Amino acid sequence: MTRLLAVADSDSYLKWAAGLLDATPEDWVTDLAVVRTPIAPSAAQIAAAVSGTRAHGDALPPVLPARQLRRAAERFRPDVVLLACTGPVVDALAAETLAGLRPRPVLVSGLPGISVPATEKAWLFRSGCDLFVVHSGREVAEFSEIGARLGGGGMVALARLPYLDLLPREPGAHDAGGVRDRVVFATQAKVPRRREERERILLALAELGRARPDLDVVVKLRARDDERQTHNERHHYERLWTEMESEGRVPGGAVRFAAGPMHEHLSRAAGFVTVSSTAALEAIAGDVPLLVLSDFGVSAEMINLVFEGSGCLGTLDDLAKADFRVPAEEWCRANYFHDSAASDWTDRVAALVAAARAGTLEPARSLLDGPEHAAARRRARLRLDVPPKVLRYGYRAKRRMRRYLKAF
Repeated sequence: MTRLLAVADSDSYLKWAAGLLDATPEDWVTDLAVVRTPIAPSAAQIAAAVSGTRAHGDALPPVLPARQLRRAAERFRPDVVLLACTGPVVDALAAETLAGLRPRPVLVSGLPGISVPATEKAWLFRSGCDLFVVHSGREVAEFSEIGARLGGGGMVALARLPYLDLLPREPGAHDAGGVRDRVVFATQAKVPRRREERERILLALAELGRARPDLDVVVKLRARDDERQTHNERHHYERLWTEMESEGRVPGGAVRFAAGPMHEHLSRAAGFVTVSSTAALEAIAGDVPLLVLSDFGVSAEMINLVFEGSGCLGTLDDLAKADFRVPAEEWCRANYFHDSAASDWTDRVAALVAAARAGTLEPARSLLDGPEHAAARRRARLRLDVPPKVLRYGYRAKRRMRRYLKAF
């Protein structure tokens, strides 16, 4: 029997962790917790993140400060710890908060969505882990090359993105009984960055809503304006729409804003659109035609480079006309829709657990060990221990956080 404890720090990593736990062998015993940080999800976000998984029960995953997390791990005695967190938090948990657990657990980390192109930064922060989980053959190759070049870290393993199987691809197999009357726009916190670019998207959605009153145009939010998410969102779409509506630039009621699980929205979607979001892969898995907007560029900075050659790139003009696309099958096979038999992450975990039990598992060498990284690691550790009053949202919270960190 293998015991696996998963720790998440944000909404997107929590969704990933809950899905990965569902993919583990039936005889594994698993547990899931959220570590308290400034980006910890709200109760509503937690419920949405674990919806459709085994973790969605009467008791949602608890949010624990670092010290309580350590005590929980000592009680659970995991063979494996899945650090489903942003990079600095992974490093701080592996090097300090969870260091020295007995028996010595296998440390697993990874990335919760599209990771093309692979980055050295992602590898550096997770180089203290024994296994790095990604989700396509291309990602395995790119991160393996980085690992071989930089050193440190452990093996790279392949898993299928866990939430791709929440929607069946057979026609008529959706929760809404085959009804598809919704267009879903999935927001991305980081891109596009500029306010006017986001306003252009909202204007195109409003035009679609005006031209197609038969369609329910939904802006699917990762977080409400007063909630936190993995990345800060400077120009929140719902706030922008409210301002544009008050200025008479968009008609009231043309677009609806909603949160909740993505798979529930996709269950009745006639089309899907995003600038860059892993939810595009969920749409493909659910057989929903889609558009990945190219108006703001196709590049690593826009986090949409992987969609080159997919046949899904389009423009705001295409969106206004509801001109959605179906991806090329060849692209799907090469990117995230590989045969499930190719996924090897649980087999690799099992082999590492066996080595740990035999006392032959060497610790992964973190590239961030050493005095030159001490200050950064100390700041990351403090993020795990800030008082609750410092975690309140908004501009003043950021000022409180800066003052708090400078005091140490």
